[in-house]
Amino acid sequence: MEKLIELLEEIRDDVDFRNCTTLIDDEVITSFDIIQIISVIDEEFDVSIPASEIKPANFNSAEALYALIERIK
Repeated sequence: MEKLIELLEEIRDDVDFRNCTTLIDDEVITSFDIIQIISVIDEEFDVSIPASEIKPANFNSAEALYALIERIK
C-alpha cells in the first residue's frame, strides 16, 4: 500500500491520497490522472487493469485501488 501511495503522490502531489475517499466523486482527480495511474500500476505492479474494472468505485481512494490490484494479481 505504501508503494501505491508514493506512486500516486508522484502523479498528483497536491492530493491527500492517504485520507481522501472521494477522488472521483468530488472530481479530485481527472480522467488524465486515471490514465496515468493505470499506466503506473501496470508498470510497477505488473498487472493489467481490464476496461471492465475502470469504474469510479475502484478509483475513489488509494485503498480501493490497492484492493483492485490485489484482486487482479
